[in-house]
Amino acid sequence: MARMDVNRSGEMEVFVRAVELEGFSAAARAFKMTPSAVSKLLARLEARLGVRLINRSTRKLTLTPEGCAFYERAIRILGDMDSAEREVAAGSTPRGRLRVNANVPFGLHHLLPLVPGFLERHPEITIEVVLTDAVVDLLEQRTDVAIRTGALRESRLVARKLGESRMIVVASPAYLKKHGEPKSPADLAAHNRLGFCFARETSGWPFLDVRAARDPGASGASRDSGASRDSGASREARAAPATTLLAPSGNAQVSDGEAMRQLALAGLGIARLATFHVGPDVEARRLVPILEAYNPGEVEPVHAVFVRQSGHLPARVRAFLDYLVAHVRIS
Repeated sequence: MARMDVNRSGEMEVFVRAVELEGFSAAARAFKMTPSAVSKLLARLEARLGVRLINRSTRKLTLTPEGCAFYERAIRILGDMDSAEREVAAGSTPRGRLRVNANVPFGLHHLLPLVPGFLERHPEITIEVVLTDAVVDLLEQRTDVAIRTGALRESRLVARKLGESRMIVVASPAYLKKHGEPKSPADLAAHNRLGFCFARETSGWPFLDVRAARDPGASGASRDSGASRDSGASREARAAPATTLLAPSGNAQVSDGEAMRQLALAGLGIARLATFHVGPDVEARRLVPILEAYNPGEVEPVHAVFVRQSGHLPARVRAFLDYLVAHVRIS
């Protein structure tokens, strides 16, 4: 690459390469510059920004907190610039590296089966798939698209809904034969309830209140008779069925839903999972739904989320989102 003049994109490129190659000398060789020229360029960048980005020592370079933040934004900006140039030059043909993050159950059962067909349709795209139930920062992890289940919290993300899935409590026939089937949520105290070893938005399994489950219309007459005196908000609050939360408590905790499914199939305990994950197991009677009379009917939405910066969405990302919406079947 030719010697970079002092400009904002050039400064970013030299800074990023120095960080990635862990030294001024290596970056200088990559840009056919002298180490002194690289050092001066980065010094000018720090002076212009008014902060120190790199702590220099004789052995290695270390980033300051401000340097870490600038590095993450710089690689994203440079990547977007490269994508924009490639798309314009190629008539917006989807191409390049696509980074996708998904939770383990969705990744195994829905995403990976679609990858061959997607790459056959878009041969100039290279896909990088990371499966984890941990919620990642898309910018920090340089992720183009992530699959999120449950309520969305981050306002900076744009989402396309792929469907929603009902939550159910399940156990294997072998487990139920050995330990008996619980007839009410209270019976779960005597059972092995499988949980996750990471923090979740809801700390327990929701069940309909025993009275509401046995007599769902018990309070209906009183609500109707007082309807004229109720505000809309109070009517809505009373219309929602009462639920109680029961925290999972057992001898095994796992990092992802697929691991929990495997333990449930092995007869270790009772699990609460989404039907998009265990639906085929239920149909094949490998797992049995239990306590359905107490199921509040909670559904978990599934979204593909991404960050749209400056109104720009790379063609590779748009093509992948369109393919997901057309081929994912969750209901």
